[in-house]
Amino acid sequence: MDNDPHQIHNVRTGQRMHFLESDGALLRIETHNPPTGVAEPEHVHPRQESRATVSSGTLLFTVDGVQRRVGPGETLTIPAGTPHYFVNDGSDEAVGIQEFRPALRTEELFRTLFGLAEQGKLDEHGMPSLLTLAALGPKFAEEVRATKPPWALQRIAFALLGPLARRAL
Repeated sequence: MDNDPHQIHNVRTGQRMHFLESDGALLRIETHNPPTGVAEPEHVHPRQESRATVSSGTLLFTVDGVQRRVGPGETLTIPAGTPHYFVNDGSDEAVGIQEFRPALRTEELFRTLFGLAEQGKLDEHGMPSLLTLAALGPKFAEEVRATKPPWALQRIAFALLGPLARRAL
């Protein structure tokens, strides 16, 4: 895996990704999600539709406050701008295909986060520090935004912390 430029591994969370297609209009990724029971933060993709198709295991999604378990052969489509998160709360690895339309810089975002994990700059749940987030937030604001605190407050915090944050990376 380490020699394949199309595959990345998050050493903090155990998640693995294999980039299958990235042509600008679509990013398609095979994801391997270990059974950690730790949910990613609720977020939105402001300009992207995202889709998840599970091939093995199950993932528990919360989309706009509604939970749905997605199992083998099932697909969930999340419209752009819709708050969501997922977790593998089962006992087995969940494998599936994630798609983002349009691709934007989502592959770069994942590569950046997984690289920070290798450098020890993410916590045990794969989350960056506030300073690291202040450096990354504005750069990838079209791809992903946390839902809390509100985006307007995040922008203010990023502007105030940005100069210090960029030096911390």
